[in-house]
Amino acid sequence: MINWSYAFKVLPNLLRGTVVTIQLALLGVLAGVIIGTIVGLIRVNRTRILYQLATIYVEIIRGTPMLVQLVLIFYGLPQIIGFRLEPFTAAFITFGLNSGAYTSEIVRGGIQSIDRGQMEAARSLGMSYFQAMWYIILPQAFRRILPPLGNEFIILLKDTALASTVTLQEMMRIGQIQMARTGQPFPIYVMAALIYLVMTLPLSQGVRYLERRMGAGDQGL
Repeated sequence: MINWSYAFKVLPNLLRGTVVTIQLALLGVLAGVIIGTIVGLIRVNRTRILYQLATIYVEIIRGTPMLVQLVLIFYGLPQIIGFRLEPFTAAFITFGLNSGAYTSEIVRGGIQSIDRGQMEAARSLGMSYFQAMWYIILPQAFRRILPPLGNEFIILLKDTALASTVTLQEMMRIGQIQMARTGQPFPIYVMAALIYLVMTLPLSQGVRYLERRMGAGDQGL
């Protein structure tokens, strides 16, 4: 018989794990934005060697499951570097690299959506390529890519559950531990799902709001 009281008993522990979940998602997205911006710029600029390296990185990350990447970094990387990473560090590296690959495509699409004439006009005023990109193109591109970046954060927030496979004490891992102790998986996992829902619903609403604002702004141009 399902005992729902167990879910409320373990709620404080789940919320403790939620803090780790949010920290991991925020750091992962931050790293992803930094990596993705750099890789996106490289793929737009198309400098031959850098472009090929960036493309290989994007294709490998996007073509393999995040779970496999996480396991390789946590269990495989120590055999190369000689020491084992902490679970949080391994998860952070995995989520940063994974988010960076997807964010690079978002950034690349945002840059390419800007009229090429703006780059030409900036260059005709004496700006270098990088000055024009930094001061003219990127600010407009980031305005357009804010909604998909918000979606990327929502996806990454939910994917942090994979970190439980490397024993990181985030929400799902704590839920698994409590389930093993109580023998009541259903109410505990329902409570975990509700916590994810509480976190993602406001974010989804915010993304939709941004999409409406960006759409209205583009129509006014």
